Amino acid sequence: MTIAVTGATGHLGRLIVEDLLQAGTAPDQIVATGRNAERLAELASRGVRTVAASYDDPASLATAFAGVDVLVLVSGSEPGNRVAQHTNAIEAAKAAGVTRVVYTSIPRADTTQHVLAPDHLGTENALRASGLAWTILRNNWYSENQAPALAQARETGVVASATGSGRIASASRADYAAAAAAVALGSGHENRVYELTGDVAWSYDELAAAIEDVLGTPVVHKAVSTAELAASLADAGLDDGTIAFVVALDEGTARGELADVTADLRTLIGRPTTPLVETLRAL
Repeated sequence: MTIAVTGATGHLGRLIVEDLLQAGTAPDQIVATGRNAERLAELASRGVRTVAASYDDPASLATAFAGVDVLVLVSGSEPGNRVAQHTNAIEAAKAAGVTRVVYTSIPRADTTQHVLAPDHLGTENALRASGLAWTILRNNWYSENQAPALAQARETGVVASATGSGRIASASRADYAAAAAAVALGSGHENRVYELTGDVAWSYDELAAAIEDVLGTPVVHKAVSTAELAASLADAGLDDGTIAFVVALDEGTARGELADVTADLRTLIGRPTTPLVETLRAL
């Protein structure tokens, strides 16, 4: 069985390739794709088939997916463009004879109001309409996304947010990558949706406490309004679009859109998920 992984030059995609290799998949049965051929060179030196491919270039996708059985479609990094880009990948996979697509989505993509949901729901719908077998991995937040909060706390002793009492059931990228590899290699996952979360949902008060533990210096969570958050981001020089996006992320957390905890992730990877403090310590 040949497995292709898109975005193999990114954090999550690269970890998925490494997990496939560690699981005993022969390097020549893995196709690693990304836009930058130079960043794929190390994998190529280990025998992995590498193809420079872009979601915006259907011809490159056709080349990448030739002879592939399972495609791990790691969601792209361009909100607003992803439905068209992912659809290019799905159509190329179908034309190449791929039998199943594993896609990394967002929690409750079909019901949430999260600012990132429309792209993911559009992709899920494209998969369902494609006629291909599919598996949807609805990944909660990555704990590594708190790197800016860690940096802010190191400098100021404060983590500011407009998340209120909202909670986030995050896990590490390594946890999500392990799940993607397990699903790609396993059977019985056809046409299933997994809601993947960490074992514990934390608040920003608890995030501040975890950062304090890691840094060994006092850290507090400063709860602010969305207007105050927007003003502070403007003072930092961010543009209006970025400000609106960041504020919307905090609003989603405050509404509880990342708070649900399920057993799907720990079941797929066969172990507890990585605690938040461990990821922060690694960062």
